[in-house]
Amino acid sequence: MTYHFQNPSDGVIKQYLKNSKVIAVVGLSDREEATSHRVSKEMQERGYRIIPINPRAAGRKILGETVYASLKDIPFSIDIVDIYRRSEFLPDVARDFLEADATIFWAQLGLENEEAEQILRAAGRDDIVMDRCIKQEHTRLIFGE
Repeated sequence: MTYHFQNPSDGVIKQYLKNSKVIAVVGLSDREEATSHRVSKEMQERGYRIIPINPRAAGRKILGETVYASLKDIPFSIDIVDIYRRSEFLPDVARDFLEADATIFWAQLGLENEEAEQILRAAGRDDIVMDRCIKQEHTRLIFGE
């Protein structure tokens, strides 16, 4: 049987989006044509502070914000960790997430991983969204489109 993650209800996801201000984006590309860049730029334009996570670009700026090598390098609280890494890397991101001051683990559309879910739940973390595009969910649940 294949693994399929059960996301929180639309109401819970809507609250995540309404109550969040800071989104750390794991795998944010500096290439403007990349999906991670386009979606993050759009979310920034919608009022969120975007914190780039990209070890190859650490110390530089993407979307006007300093790039960090890892989640655990961020010296302040993060509401949502939005992930653009392949599914097999999600367990590693989940472990980093647990070391960071972060609330919601969000894997982008097409990404889910059972081991990552188990790591988070074993640590008592239940604010998990997988296989959903944050921009699409924001448009649907906040703008009602």
